[in-house]
Amino acid sequence: MNERRIVLPGEFLVEGDYQAGLNVFRQGKRLYSSKIGLLSIDKKVVSVIALHGVYEPKVGDLVIGKVIDVGTFSWTVDIRSPYTAILNASDYFKGRFNPLRNSLRDALAPGDMIIAQIVEFDRTRNPVLTVQGHGLGKITRGMIVELTPSKIPRLIGRKGSMINLLKKEGRCQITIGKNGLIHIVGETVEDEELVAQAIEKIEREAHTTGLTDRIMKFLRRSRGLDV
Repeated sequence: MNERRIVLPGEFLVEGDYQAGLNVFRQGKRLYSSKIGLLSIDKKVVSVIALHGVYEPKVGDLVIGKVIDVGTFSWTVDIRSPYTAILNASDYFKGRFNPLRNSLRDALAPGDMIIAQIVEFDRTRNPVLTVQGHGLGKITRGMIVELTPSKIPRLIGRKGSMINLLKKEGRCQITIGKNGLIHIVGETVEDEELVAQAIEKIEREAHTTGLTDRIMKFLRRSRGLDV
């Protein structure tokens, strides 16, 4: 049995001949969750995957993921979530997939990164992705950096103030995955690295005030400009 659902701290999970795994405690024969998270029951081991700071998929979200497996008719994609995602070959090949003619591994191999959108998800099965849309598909250039998903609003800023600043002063195109992966494409590697450093600074200082001004000064000083 492998059950997956969101549980709360102190919530009763199962009773009987089960083994307590991660974030689970026992009282007699009953097992309870010690954290809010995703319940996992696998081979009599009961665990809870903590959701704090972890990306919870939503339909419509733009995500950046890594291909981790290639099947006969689909790819499995890591989207930094308790759930792995599925990209169907019929979507990638726009409905013209022929397993005798089209090689999935030649199109996307393990380790390849993609920008995609979640089109199906209801917690009873893995999220389904699409790469049909403007800006979606295989990533072939640029740099990817990580950010805690809960800090994405800080990266965007009020009315887009922070992200617009990064694009203008950093001289880069930036794609934000709701799962905390950020794709940066600049004219030079130096531009990409500078924006990556700025995003790392936002990660560290997201709880502070006046951050947008400090990021502007950081970018301009790094270029030797007056502030």
